[in-house]
Amino acid sequence: MIKDGDGRNRVIIEGLKPEVDAGRFPIKRTVGEKVFVEADIFTDSHDALSCILLYRKDDESQWRESPMKFLVNDRWQGEFTITQVGQYRYTIQAWVDHFKSWRQGLLKKFDAGHDVSTDILTGADLIEEVGKRTPGSDAKKLKEGAISLRSAKEPSDKIRIAHDEGLAALMAKYSGREYATTYDKELFVVVDRPKARFSAWYEMFPRSCSTETGHHGTFKDCEDRLPYIAAMGFDVLYFPPIHPIGQTHRKGKNNTPTAGPDDPGSPWAIGSAEGGHKDIQAQLGTLKDFRGLATKAADYGIEIAIDLAFQCTPDHPYVKEHPEWFRWRPDRSVQYAENPPKKYEDIYPLNFETEKWRELWEELKGIVLFWINQGMRIFRVDNPHTKPFHFWEWFIKEVQKDHPEVIFLAEAFTRPKVMYQLAKLGFTQSYTYFAWRNTKWELTQYFSELSQTEVREYLRPSLWPNTPDILTEYLQMGGRPAFMARLVLAAWGEDPPLWPDSSLQLPWEQATESTARRSSSAKTGLKSSEARNIWIPRSMRSRTGISQDQTA
Repeated sequence: MIKDGDGRNRVIIEGLKPEVDAGRFPIKRTVGEKVFVEADIFTDSHDALSCILLYRKDDESQWRESPMKFLVNDRWQGEFTITQVGQYRYTIQAWVDHFKSWRQGLLKKFDAGHDVSTDILTGADLIEEVGKRTPGSDAKKLKEGAISLRSAKEPSDKIRIAHDEGLAALMAKYSGREYATTYDKELFVVVDRPKARFSAWYEMFPRSCSTETGHHGTFKDCEDRLPYIAAMGFDVLYFPPIHPIGQTHRKGKNNTPTAGPDDPGSPWAIGSAEGGHKDIQAQLGTLKDFRGLATKAADYGIEIAIDLAFQCTPDHPYVKEHPEWFRWRPDRSVQYAENPPKKYEDIYPLNFETEKWRELWEELKGIVLFWINQGMRIFRVDNPHTKPFHFWEWFIKEVQKDHPEVIFLAEAFTRPKVMYQLAKLGFTQSYTYFAWRNTKWELTQYFSELSQTEVREYLRPSLWPNTPDILTEYLQMGGRPAFMARLVLAAWGEDPPLWPDSSLQLPWEQATESTARRSSSAKTGLKSSEARNIWIPRSMRSRTGISQDQTA
């Protein structure tokens, strides 16, 4: 249906890209990148169009403009550069450009030998009319242009004046857009800091950092390892949970149901009489020690990432203080986590369907804000696919509203649609199926999905060879060469389907040469969605013995 006053808007805008789920979700970029926007833009008849890309930061009131260029078959493209962390908006505006149409028609008639005297007068009137609503000295320039066009004696002089680029620029700047068509949606870009685009993670259990066998490691022990980690080129040091570990149903070695007197338990079994998610396991040190470690790491160019695992042990203070946040069974016991045949009696999942869900949400937000106040800006989120989507969308927006520099990595080993939904909802980086893609065909197909489809607009893949609880068959059977190959593949960054030269060797076909390369998205010229986050756990490092020159 035609709205009031829209009957003279003759331009159609459709097929805009990038646009995720009809604008429901934003695309992702990092500071310094360009956003390329394309759309099909056309009108009736043979009139010429002018098209602009409108963009602004969310906290700005005025749109900025970037001209769009014609590609082919009514396809237009524009671009703008991201300069700040936060959220941007963009849309498209286009209109029938009568001055541009006049210039094109005039030149065609002149080249065909037609009389253009009346057309010259038409153009002069157009210029004069625009000059009347133009401010300052530009109005004088347009008036002079109209006079010169009318007074020129030779047709060739008239054509030269009509096609003067300075005159054209003024007309483009001040021509009316009262019948312009604006795309019916404002789309969004979430802009993160550069580390969201590329980083090399080193995973380490701080309790294992002691130099003495049988002694519990401390944050002070971790400080001694920083030069070693920095020398290998890592810029993120990730710690599994560092909170108090429960005693009830504590697991022993290899997940045995009974713990020995010296078994420390699983770090993901969070909560004891000593505290919960805002506290630190006493054997590791104090909060002051932790902040000192983070400061020392920063001196080496390393940022600490910590784990967010929203779950509790039976000993967690929440169980007594907020019993309504858990599922109670008919026998009045709390439902523990299980994934048959596995049982995790030492972990209680939170009940997000509780009537007190708002209070639960606020408390979980308070946890991450507490650690932000301790200087943390990177969080690896444990099993986000087991918590409600609406919670994560609210949670991430609430945190990044005041802390847009915070990075959330989704540790979600789950179905593709669930993994992609979490990325759309705001997770900065995402786990992938990289560990299970081994053959050339598998890797090519998977990287094509990540880099050649809409997925590239919202999911930043994190590539890791293994984790503390996942060791793929490829690594089990392949020995040291398999670990090295996975490192090279993770660090390579550029996806084979993007290579224009089919004669180039793929990375797994030239391992000897490629291991000497250092991964850098700047060197490879990658777009943001083609960059990869490398995850190299300590266990892999110890088995490969890869030197500094061989790692990213």
